Amino acid sequence: MDKLSPYVPLVARIFIAALFLIAGFGKLSDVAGFAGYMASAGLPPMLAWPAIIFELALGASILLGFQTRIMALLGAGFCIVAAVLYHNPSDPAQMTNFLKNFAIAGGFLMLFAHGAGAVAVVKR
Repeated sequence: MDKLSPYVPLVARIFIAALFLIAGFGKLSDVAGFAGYMASAGLPPMLAWPAIIFELALGASILLGFQTRIMALLGAGFCIVAAVLYHNPSDPAQMTNFLKNFAIAGGFLMLFAHGAGAVAVVKR
């Protein structure tokens, strides 16, 4: 088991990064639609591009293990804000998404606390 331990943080980073890279590239295919979705929560539609760029940068950074701690902290905040703005916990269908966002934030906080692990661009 100890031989696998150095690779577990890498696998965790791949799982988390995949979500943000796929979501970011998906939003690129319909920026106007995403801007409208942001407006539905009362946010200015002009924040669509910064949000997309952030998601892509977050995913790439976490995947590579570059600036992992700071990006993980930012990612946790992003997930919590998204949960509060877009997933109403009083709706049973949205409660799952609300809790998933908090679970992802928890994964980010673990990366913040422990770093990228042994297999990363920048070890720390």
